[in-house]
Amino acid sequence: MAKKSKTVFVCQECGYESGKWSGKCICGAWNSFVEEKVTPNLEDDRRSRGSSLASGKVSVSKLSGVESRDDKNRIDTGINELNRVLGGGLVKGSLVLISGEPGIGKSTMIMQAANNIAKMGKTVLYVTGEESEMQLKLRADRICVGGISDNVLVLSETNMEAISEQVSKSNAEFLIIDSIQTMYSAQLDSAPGSVSQVRVCGNELMRIGKSLGIPIFIVAHVTKSGELAGPKIVEHLVDCVLHFTGERNHELRILRSYKNRFGTTSEIGAFEMEEEGLVEVTNLSNLFIDDNMPEASGSVIASVYEGTRPLLLEIQALTSSTNVGFARRTSIGIDSQRLNMLIAVLERKVGISLINQDVYVNVVGGLKPEGTYTDLSVALAIFSSYRDICARKDTVFIGELGLTGEVRAVQNIDKILREIARMGYKNAVIPDANTSKISEEIKKKIKIVGVKSIVEAVKIFQK
Repeated sequence: MAKKSKTVFVCQECGYESGKWSGKCICGAWNSFVEEKVTPNLEDDRRSRGSSLASGKVSVSKLSGVESRDDKNRIDTGINELNRVLGGGLVKGSLVLISGEPGIGKSTMIMQAANNIAKMGKTVLYVTGEESEMQLKLRADRICVGGISDNVLVLSETNMEAISEQVSKSNAEFLIIDSIQTMYSAQLDSAPGSVSQVRVCGNELMRIGKSLGIPIFIVAHVTKSGELAGPKIVEHLVDCVLHFTGERNHELRILRSYKNRFGTTSEIGAFEMEEEGLVEVTNLSNLFIDDNMPEASGSVIASVYEGTRPLLLEIQALTSSTNVGFARRTSIGIDSQRLNMLIAVLERKVGISLINQDVYVNVVGGLKPEGTYTDLSVALAIFSSYRDICARKDTVFIGELGLTGEVRAVQNIDKILREIARMGYKNAVIPDANTSKISEEIKKKIKIVGVKSIVEAVKIFQK
């Protein structure tokens, strides 16, 4: 007697399964349930996995006796900025999920990395579900400097079972899936890109990577809000989640790690999009600072510490009388809620009134720095624009502002000051709590002034 297919309703936002349709999911999404069929083959696979566990075919090991792989066994991608974000290179058997806006450069960077790894003698399998083999070849000809290696294999396929078979046949040592939203498994009746398909294909890729010990790059789409499309379970099962950001009208591209089981998540990689592909940016400070710009009110130089590198930024602010009922607060690169807090501190502690002033703040170059290193520089840039006072071009301002107006200490101050000295700046205004941690070598190169509060910083700024 033929087995009947089971029907379930799956939320396309969170992946929750229900036996009946509902207008609202438990995650809060409306009209997100789609009917999908679970085939008997999938049910049999689930039962077989349960029976293998019951029969005692699993074993435990001592953690101290497990052989570990150190950083020397990582695979060099040939792109230093990518290696930096990954934590030193690709770990064998790891799954790396990379996302970003369409046209931001995801496939370009992956193709460059694939060609570099192939030139080292490793077999690379590039599986494309969005492009034909001819289209992929045209792009590779443009961006692969020195020609395409013979070790780069290409497969235009979307069936997960066929891909798994070709991975074994080709003895691939590095696998690229572009993209997971185009892949499907014959075990499911739903369309490619649905929650069930993405989940099943992600689990199959994890099985391939862990069992064969090969690293896998998975390209993923993003939603309108910039978040990863598909169920969150895919982000949980992969080892690393990378996100590519940048503006179409800017050449700069920033690669960040939101999850990394084999490295830090505070590191960033910088690239410039050029005609021949992505080019690494090794000196970010030179990219963000223009020494030829004249002194102007509302412009302050700041310094932050991103990952393992310090860099200098220009913070620009503009205040103008509001023409509507409520003053506007607009920021690019700075968190809007933090901007509101800094404005409140300025009004209460410094005594300036911004209630009838529109405030605009921008980080030049399109970078969105993390942390609180730029608090003092943002506040002083607003004060500079409001009072029409120009900041000295040879001075850098660093520090976190508290609600009581105190300037709080920041981390890695010694490394930041070394970068400031290397860039040729003569003065640095920093938190007073950090002054005791500065080496004598740095003190001989630049003049350091410690401040305890925003009031002290404003007095120094006006001199």
